[in-house]
Amino acid sequence: MGRGIGPAGALNTITPCAACKLLRRRCAQECPFSPYFSPHEPNKFASVHKVFGASNVSKMLMEVPEPQRADAANSLVYEANLRLRDPVYGCMGAIMALQQQVQALEAELEAIRAEILKHKYRQAGSSLISNPHAAALLVHPPPEEVSVAAPPPLPPLPPAASSSSVYTAPPSNSTEYSSITTNENVTYFG
Repeated sequence: MGRGIGPAGALNTITPCAACKLLRRRCAQECPFSPYFSPHEPNKFASVHKVFGASNVSKMLMEVPEPQRADAANSLVYEANLRLRDPVYGCMGAIMALQQQVQALEAELEAIRAEILKHKYRQAGSSLISNPHAAALLVHPPPEEVSVAAPPPLPPLPPAASSSSVYTAPPSNSTEYSSITTNENVTYFG
C-alpha cells in the first residue's frame, strides 16, 4: 500500500501508514503496521493505540501467524472501538446484548410455535366434532389416576450413650416439622 521500492529497511517515500502518521515517525519498509492500518483510515489505528498502545499491538501482531494477522488487526480495531464506547464491559457488553437479543427472539419463536400448535389443535378439534365419542373426550378427558406411596416409617433412635451438649430433639408424637418449640434454650456449640 503506497510503499516505495528499495532495499530492506528503506524509507517509504510515498505515504506512511496510519500508525507511523499518528506516532510521527518515518515508516520503514518492514513496518509491522503498514499492511493492516491504511493511511486512509487513521481512526482505526488511533483507537487501537489509545486502548492497547503501539508497542503491545506490534507484539500481538507479531505473535500471530502471517495469514491471520489481518484478522487479528481487524479484531483489535473492533475490540478497541467497543472498549472506547463502553469502558467497563467492552466486547462483553456487546456479547451480552446480543445474547439477550437471541433469548428474546427464541422466546418469541416459542410463543409463535405454541400459537401455531393451538391453531392446529383447534382445526383438528373441529374435524373431530363430527364423531360424538371423540368430541366427548375433548370436552371431558378421562381422569388420570395417580398413586403416591407413603414413605417408610423411620427406625427408632438408639439411646444416647454419653451426655454431650449437642442438641437432641425431644421425643414427640407429632410428625409435623412445624412442632419445634422456641421457648427452650438449646446449646448448639459446646
